[in-house]
Amino acid sequence: MLIKIDVAIIGAGVIGLAIAGEIAQRNKEVFIFEKNHTFGLETSSRQSEVIHAGIYHPEHSLKTKLCIEGRNLLYELCDKHDIAYKKFGKIIVATNENGITHLEKLYKQGRRNGIEDLMLLSRSELKRLEPNVEARAGLLSPSTGIIDSHSLQKFFYRRARAKGAKFVFNTKVLGIEKTGMGYKVQIKDREGISDFVARVVINSAGLNSDKIAQLAGIDIDKANYRLHYCKGEYFTLSSKYRNLMSRLIYPTPEQAGLGIHVTLGLDGRVRLGPNARYVETISYSVDETQKEAFYKSVKKFLPMVELEDLAPEFAGIRPKLQTPGGAFRDFVIAHEEQAGFLGLINLIGIESPGLTAAPAIARYVGRMVSKFFS
Repeated sequence: MLIKIDVAIIGAGVIGLAIAGEIAQRNKEVFIFEKNHTFGLETSSRQSEVIHAGIYHPEHSLKTKLCIEGRNLLYELCDKHDIAYKKFGKIIVATNENGITHLEKLYKQGRRNGIEDLMLLSRSELKRLEPNVEARAGLLSPSTGIIDSHSLQKFFYRRARAKGAKFVFNTKVLGIEKTGMGYKVQIKDREGISDFVARVVINSAGLNSDKIAQLAGIDIDKANYRLHYCKGEYFTLSSKYRNLMSRLIYPTPEQAGLGIHVTLGLDGRVRLGPNARYVETISYSVDETQKEAFYKSVKKFLPMVELEDLAPEFAGIRPKLQTPGGAFRDFVIAHEEQAGFLGLINLIGIESPGLTAAPAIARYVGRMVSKFFS
């Protein structure tokens, strides 16, 4: 006889962890299946740890709405549960006339998105705030911050477990088959292959979320769910730059990302990155030949930086729905009922600002799930 559970969550990154805690506290039997030996080892731990304000994307997109809601929830969580963060603020800088025009567009977009604390800065105003930054103009976002993302994930993990959620690590999902009132899910762990039945399946598998959707029977090309890997590498500046600035410094955005920016770690380190390069395979090695490109990019607004001051740190992979050169793609958070998959919820293309949006995404999915058990 097959074991039956209420909800199966596939993937224990920050999104899966947040969803697990949200659903488990509603007295549901929740299992989280993760192919790695613990939570958060892929995209969730290989990113900038920035709490975003919600400036960049269209006002009615999920990326914007969930980012802004998630930002507010994150700051509340951090204060309530002693999760380390710092609201540094950030300045997006323009080094030429085209950049100034782009800043004005970003300011208007941010205001449409409901962000009321943005401020356009002249060169002199920028210099007063950040004397070491050289730029023609800037856009100040005071509500941007940095969070200890591992502590956040540990909080979500512990909250989910305290509410009864069960984590099953080192477990790969091999198949998902619609059956009766739920799904038969086949898994492989250290003990071999086994099956169980879940009434609801939540696909939060990050880099593999399109493959999981395909396992469940979704035509990912017809649904436009096929993911594209976009690699981002990071370099650190030497310790002599620890007091170089007091805020995060961003260039105007690029097509595939936000540009090589300068962030401040909670430990005081200064980090550069990420860049954005579409790749075919997942590899977390840092290509040191990118060092010169990082240097040239940052030198435009931090002229005192020298090439030898950069050292490779780490790399991450973003699961992008947007193709190289393609138009904006929003998060996919979809109950697949219309496609004939009642009880299957897909989360695909959850990249930046996914960390910021995590608690809001959890609530969003929680509302979907509650309809099955009302």
